[in-house]
Parts: sequence; structure tokens; C-alpha cells
Amino acid sequence: MSGPRVRFAPSPTGYFHVGSARTALFNWFVARQSPDGVFLLRIEDTDADRNREEWVDGIVAAMHWLGFDPDEGPFRQTDNTDAHRAAVEDLFRGGYLYPCACTSDEVAQRKGDNKTPGYDGYCRDRDVPRGPTTGLRFRTPREGATIVHDKIRGDVVTENAVIEDFVVARSSGAALFALANVVDDRNDRITHVIRGEEHLPNTPKQILLWEALSTTTGVTVPIPEYAHLPILVNEQRKKLSKRRDPVAVESYRDAGYLPAAILNYLSLLGWSPRGDEEKVPLSVCIEQFRLEDVSHSPAFFDLKKMAHMNGEYIRELSPEDFLAAAAPWVTPWTSKWQPTEGAPPWTQETFDFAVWEAVAPLVQERVALMGEIVPMIEFFFVSEAPFDEAAFDKTIRNDDKARELLSRSLDVFGDCEWTSSSLHAAVVALGETLELNLRKAQAPVRCAVTGKTVGPPLFESLELLGRERTLQRVREALAKAGG
Repeated sequence: MSGPRVRFAPSPTGYFHVGSARTALFNWFVARQSPDGVFLLRIEDTDADRNREEWVDGIVAAMHWLGFDPDEGPFRQTDNTDAHRAAVEDLFRGGYLYPCACTSDEVAQRKGDNKTPGYDGYCRDRDVPRGPTTGLRFRTPREGATIVHDKIRGDVVTENAVIEDFVVARSSGAALFALANVVDDRNDRITHVIRGEEHLPNTPKQILLWEALSTTTGVTVPIPEYAHLPILVNEQRKKLSKRRDPVAVESYRDAGYLPAAILNYLSLLGWSPRGDEEKVPLSVCIEQFRLEDVSHSPAFFDLKKMAHMNGEYIRELSPEDFLAAAAPWVTPWTSKWQPTEGAPPWTQETFDFAVWEAVAPLVQERVALMGEIVPMIEFFFVSEAPFDEAAFDKTIRNDDKARELLSRSLDVFGDCEWTSSSLHAAVVALGETLELNLRKAQAPVRCAVTGKTVGPPLFESLELLGRERTLQRVREALAKAGG
């Protein structure tokens, strides 16, 4: 095998975290740099109490949406139970494991005021019989050091004397994470382990297990190259949390981010290509990415910056691609998937595709997220204009000149040529009679007709909405305002 074999190994315990997506992406970069590279997906589902099948489906679907389907997998860690148990027995027969019946309370009681973390080695040299109440601990060497050759952080040296005799198997013989992970990586011939920095403290233990398995099985598998990625932090520079931060890739998909924009933004979290450009084609990222160039400092996950970048990607879409990308929100009956929330307030019967096709280029220039389209265009496809009471009070009800302008607009709109240019000129002229500039003159018209204070260009919108519906909405607004 000449190409790298990398793996992305998430636990299915929640939505697909953006940090996990960044980890998967960097693994994918490494695999794609070689024609023989392999990107493997392994679902680490040994925590039966927390795993849920829908989380597995979510991981696979989100990765597919982002565009990096695995070359192999998804595999389930639970499918390798026999190999894990065999490794436990190999290590036990080789003298690397010993039974321990200590409870955590007993360990704490023996330590007393000694707050040094970790197991105290009480059963290490005792002849404890293996049984239904004993776990199996790894007999960590007391001499020497274990070195993690990390591609991002350099050599990380851990004295073996400070590594506790850690548990690798339950009393049932079932392997725990540290050993199961090593067994799977060995069997899958993984060459690079690229994962979050929270796993760095586990790595010396896993290297010791790896070397022990090579000895006990007689099968020497090269230890992979390790790279531990920096954490992602929010604007308070705190680690992104599922409890307080929007971290689910699925939520960004539903909000209307484009996969290309998310991939571009994630690729810049802890790494950057050559040059000053932030919008970088994926092919360039693949070509230039090097693990050695990844920073070990925390990376700021800036939502405003990602949204801005998404807007740039939206504006670069062709008209046809924009219509297609907007379909899940605007015409969900034509789309293979729909956002989990925010169904449009119109139906297929009340929707006019010709109007949407005409207004789409105007909307495309103004949205940062595809999910912003629906509230911007809903006034076209509903019988009554949306109503925002606060905006209505400020723009119409509590403004005498605004109500007078709307009243006069009924005659003007009833007679003028119904084109955007004529409508623009008419509102300018109405504003001048009331000593209002164009911005102030068009504000009550927009609020009356669209129900919003912002939206697509007003006069093009009025032309598409039509004379009768525009006049009807102006009359309704005046009636609501009591005038």
C-alpha cells in the first residue's frame, strides 16, 4: 500500500458536530492527496447506553451532503467484538494485563489525602483471581517514556511512571475504548490517526497497547502517524459546547448554508493555504494541505464570518444553480429533502414559479443564507401581506406623513404605467410633495405591501405583484392604521 489510510471514527451520541466535520475534512484531505489514499468511516458504537441509530444516519447523511463520502465503510466497532476479545486474551496470556477487583471508593479511601489522580496499583502484584467482579488493567511499564510523534505538536513525551495502570476490559471481557480503538486501527491498517486534541492524553496508552499487541500476536503493524487538531472555540474563547453553541452541521444545512461554503470555512479553522485569499477552491486545499502546517492553538469558530462567506458563495451561483439550491425552502415539493423547520407559508397551488424565477436574481444578491429567502418573498404567494406590528406602528400608524403618502398613492398607482421605473418615479414625486426623500417615501409602501421593512428591490417587486394586489394591500394598511 503506497497511499495513506485514514479513518474518521465518530461516536453516534448526538448531531454531527462541526468540530467532527472539520476532523473528517482534514482526514479526507490527506486521503485525497494520493490516488491510492483511503478515507474510512468507522462508527464507534460501543457505548450502548448513549448510541442511537438516528445519530448514525445523521452522520452518514451530513457527510454525504458535505461531499466526502467514505471510500470504505461505514463500519461498526461492535462488529469487531470478537477481535477485541481475542486481543484481551492475547494481552492477558502475555502478562500485560492483570485482574483488579478494586472499586473507585476503595481506591479513594486508600489514597486518603493524596490527591494524585489515577489508580494506585494495589492489585498489580497481588494474585487476584479473574472473575465476574474483576476488570483487567494494563501493566504499564515503570521505567522509560512513551513518545507521541505528533505531526502538529511535535514530540510529546510522557514518562511511563505517570501513566496509571488503566482498565482495558470489563469483567465480562469486553474491551473498552482504548483497546478497541487500537485493535480496529491495526486491523484496518490505519497509517494516520488525525483527531481532536482531547484524545492526546489517551495516545501514550494506545501506543503501549499497540506495541504489546505486536509482541503478543507476533504481527508487527507500524504505529500510525498521529496528529491532534486544535479545539474550536466560540467568541468567548470557550470550547464549543453542544449545550450553549450551535454546533450541529444539520442545523447549518437547514439554515441554508451551502456545502461548498462550509467546507471552505472549516478548512481554514487551524490551517490556511498559501496567499491571502479566504475563498479557496477545494482542489487547492487538497493540494496544499499539510498536517505540519496546522496550528496547535484553538481555532475561533466565527459564525458571522461563515455566514458572510456563504453569502459570497450564493452570489456566485448561476441562476439555474441558485434556483436548484433554493428548492428545499421555496419549492419543497420538488426537493429530495426539506429543512426540519420553516416550511414556506404557501402551497404548490398558490405558488407562481414565474414570479419566483423573475425575483430570484434580486433575492440572490441580498441573502447570506438560503433560509432567508422565504420571509423575503412570502408576500408574493400569500393572500394577505405578513404583519409585523412593531414595524407597522413605526413606519405607518405613528407617522402622519406616511399615512398621507399611502392615501395619495392609491390614485397615483391606479393611473401610472405599471413598470418598475414608472413606480419609482411616482414614489419619488409623492415623496417630494410631502418633503420626504426616497428612502422615507418608499418605507411605508414597502411595509404596507410586503409587511417588512427590508426585502428585494421595492419597485421591481411591485411590478411583479401587480396593480390590483398592490392597491388592495395599501387599502388594508390604511384601514389597519385607522385612516
